[in-house]
Amino acid sequence: MKRQIAVVAGSATVLGVLTAVASTAARPDDDPVRLAATPEAVQVVGLPCLPSSFQLGMTNIGSADLYADVELAADGPVVLDRRLVSSWLPAWEPDHTVNARVGVTAPRDAEPGSYAVRATTHGAEVTVPVEVLPQPPKGSGDDLALGEQAVASSTHANFDVCGAVDGNTNSEQWDTLTGWNDGTSGVFPDTYDVALAEPAPISRVETWTLDSTRYPAARYGLRDFDVQVRVGGAWRTVHAVRGNTAGRVTSTFAPVTADAVRIVGLASNNRDYSRLIEVQVFTG
Repeated sequence: MKRQIAVVAGSATVLGVLTAVASTAARPDDDPVRLAATPEAVQVVGLPCLPSSFQLGMTNIGSADLYADVELAADGPVVLDRRLVSSWLPAWEPDHTVNARVGVTAPRDAEPGSYAVRATTHGAEVTVPVEVLPQPPKGSGDDLALGEQAVASSTHANFDVCGAVDGNTNSEQWDTLTGWNDGTSGVFPDTYDVALAEPAPISRVETWTLDSTRYPAARYGLRDFDVQVRVGGAWRTVHAVRGNTAGRVTSTFAPVTADAVRIVGLASNNRDYSRLIEVQVFTG
């Protein structure tokens, strides 16, 4: 699956997937392992919740089963979640590809530019171009929560905890590309926290809950929840929402200098899960 990265700049959302061609190095004729990457190139932003990834494909085109070790290396500031992929590769007909996910991140201070990841095994190599993008602006009027570190009381196995701070507010892509769902059906409260890069005078929080044609908010969205901010290590409720049936709730309040925001799910409209599509935080 191609990875979508959403970067909010002012009021514009830019979705990008780079599709440059990955290269495969020359191999000895007797080497039965073939390597591939999907997508063939990736983009990443140096924020904790805007990671990227690719699927490393390993195919045995020989006539005997074998065990392959694939070593991974990255240029410059690019960070991988693994340095070695080991897999049993059966010699099936037709040829069978075994896939392994490789996570790609970059630190906050990473220099934007073009880098590469190389995957190599006995005689085979694939190079995956990695583009480190500039960080989105985080000034007045910008979403301070975008890409920042999120944690939750629990997360359903089908979801990523970063899904509600990825810049994507499209409910139609819930459970495939975006959004968060807690992992304890019928058990409340649930919490979803976003730590800001630095304390800021917060005065508005946008809470987007599930609201799609197939899953309308009035049936599946968050009904009761609290919006909280963290001040001096203590959580403070700035808006208590009750009986909600809308997909988007705007919470405005007097500016409070805080270093984190929390959504406390107290009930959903079908009484099972807390569901968030996006949490956005603004100074004005």
